[in-house]
Amino acid sequence: MEGVSAMPEAVKSRSRLTLNSDGEPHPMENALTIFTFVGGLLAFAIGFVVSLHVVGATLGLAVVLVGLYAQFVSNTREQRVLIMAGIIAAFVGAGLSFAHGGFG
Repeated sequence: MEGVSAMPEAVKSRSRLTLNSDGEPHPMENALTIFTFVGGLLAFAIGFVVSLHVVGATLGLAVVLVGLYAQFVSNTREQRVLIMAGIIAAFVGAGLSFAHGGFG
């Protein structure tokens, strides 16, 4: 058994970060996914700044709405995971912004 590998596929497999795990290109869905994730993180961070409550509420609400549409048209699991993380972060950021004054 010397020199014989029991699992040769484990040696040559490399994991790569991709949103297209199905092998098909999805440029619009990937753009919506990235917008939702990054926008959600921004809305979350802005939600802690009291003086930016209007910006945080607007961004948070926009990201939640775009994220819900992105979730509807998503194609892969990786897209759905990032979309939900972005929606949750945007929702919390919008909630914090509304607590600090919202649109008013």
